[in-house]
Amino acid sequence: MPEYKQFPLSDTAEGLTEADILAWHVKPGDAVTVNQIVVEVETAKAAVELPIPWAGVITELLVEVGQTVEVGAPLLTLDVDPGGKAAPAAAPEAAAEEEMKPLVGYGSKAVETKRRARKAAPVAVAAPPAPAPVAPAPVAVAPVAVTPVAPVGGYVPLAKPPVRRLAKDLGIDLYAVTGTADGGVITREDVERAANGSAPAAAVASTVDISYDAATRERRVPIKGVRKATAAAMVQSAYTAPHVTEFLTVDVTPMMELREKLKKSREFSGVKLTPLAFAAKAVCLAAKRTPDVNAVWDEAAQEIVYKDYVHLGIAAATPRGLVVPKIFDADAMSLKQLAVALTELTDVAREGKTTPAAMANGTFTITNVGVFGVDTGTPIINPGESAILAVGAIRDTPWVVDGEIKVRKVMQLSLSFDHRVVDGQQGSEFLADVGALLADPAVAITY
Repeated sequence: MPEYKQFPLSDTAEGLTEADILAWHVKPGDAVTVNQIVVEVETAKAAVELPIPWAGVITELLVEVGQTVEVGAPLLTLDVDPGGKAAPAAAPEAAAEEEMKPLVGYGSKAVETKRRARKAAPVAVAAPPAPAPVAPAPVAVAPVAVTPVAPVGGYVPLAKPPVRRLAKDLGIDLYAVTGTADGGVITREDVERAANGSAPAAAVASTVDISYDAATRERRVPIKGVRKATAAAMVQSAYTAPHVTEFLTVDVTPMMELREKLKKSREFSGVKLTPLAFAAKAVCLAAKRTPDVNAVWDEAAQEIVYKDYVHLGIAAATPRGLVVPKIFDADAMSLKQLAVALTELTDVAREGKTTPAAMANGTFTITNVGVFGVDTGTPIINPGESAILAVGAIRDTPWVVDGEIKVRKVMQLSLSFDHRVVDGQQGSEFLADVGALLADPAVAITY
């Protein structure tokens, strides 16, 4: 006779309490193998693909795309003995050990297999009937106006950077394009169809539960996933750590000249060398002289913890919101290694593939507001850190050099720090060191 198991949402990252269902990769009636990817979920930190620990036939999907699910809640039901030929019963010890094995890619917590009630509708505890190829229930989404709109409530069309560039080149508004890939992701073909006038009427992807009121012309988007986690972290930081922000304007002409020379060298051939790479190197060098900015206040232990390494966070804007992946042990890297790591990190983040582990345990963060044409800002410190540096746009600016006004490459820096850990002196010295290294990279040999 059939033997049914329920596949629950497990804790894919320490402290996870819930996740949103982004896309199903299976449907009722599908046969699956051990460790096959069956569903993609969005946690508070990242989008994660979940493998199933058993082989069998899917009999029922218990949650819908767009639904928020608590850890431990069942996601699907699986018949692990579809042929009705059950294997000989294992010894109780072996069976217990098998149940306790963690799912590939999961934490070490044991997974509770007891069925729990669904949020959307009650779920019967009795075993389901024999598998039948029934399509999952559609997600009800309120109609949305087809007219292209500006981003509201955090909704951003999901598309990879090459697709976004193509849309820009063809003059296509991605807000007016329907994504046909899993999770509503917009593909190259979707953009080309829109350019040829053969695309269907645009609708918001079902993963974003947007409601629209034509009378008030207002659009409401639930606060979920990365946006929800970001908001909670920023509120915690703003109301816990006493922020101080200092500003510095720097002539980075020598840095830009060195950048052009290095780009032409054989060592940096094929390497995307950006001003951000220079800023990352400057932060790592300056942190050695002012270790306070790389420390953290431990309220529970009533201690200040100094880190002898720099796990450098880089704030990155993605289709799902702001994420801060880390370059681990960035202080041990050369300028070239940092440049390569930055390129890989931002590419993965923009594709929405950053893992929770890649965003944990940071010690210092850089936010590059200059890529948006912004000069400066007052960044909020990431929880668990004591400082963050904002790097502004580089502009041609009149500047006094040796008593004469000349046009120079100038940028603004702003440093926010936790005044419980970093005093004004240490914050000022650190910011001055970063500025000096960007104003004249040769200063690095004196550190």
